[in-house]
Amino acid sequence: MPAMGPVRIKMFENAEVFYSYTRKQALEDGVLLDVTQVAAEAGFKYPVAVTKRLWDEVVTPDDESKEYGQSEEGRLWDVLWMCMIAAKYSKGSEIKFQLYVQNGGRERLISLKAVCHSGDEAEPVITIMMPEED
Repeated sequence: MPAMGPVRIKMFENAEVFYSYTRKQALEDGVLLDVTQVAAEAGFKYPVAVTKRLWDEVVTPDDESKEYGQSEEGRLWDVLWMCMIAAKYSKGSEIKFQLYVQNGGRERLISLKAVCHSGDEAEPVITIMMPEED
């Protein structure tokens, strides 16, 4: 029996796009936060954004943690640095990594992911998010 090649379904080839939410719109709406400048200092070569949820739950310290010297700047650096380290040892467009974050006087291990994908103009961009986010 001859070998068969992959079956290709062109179901959506001529489909009309009704709505597309661009990265630019997500940044303007505050769904994504641009951290490219700090990310470049950490060694990233592409534009980087974090989700609003990641910012609120990980980067922004609670009041008690602020008393222990925690800051948004320091936490953002920790997220970017740990992502960069994980990226150096990963293959593929999705990177999973972890870091410890202090909240309420206690440390907890947080899992995150970063995805390198195409931006609005097909340029490479990186988005860092919570593991269950898209």
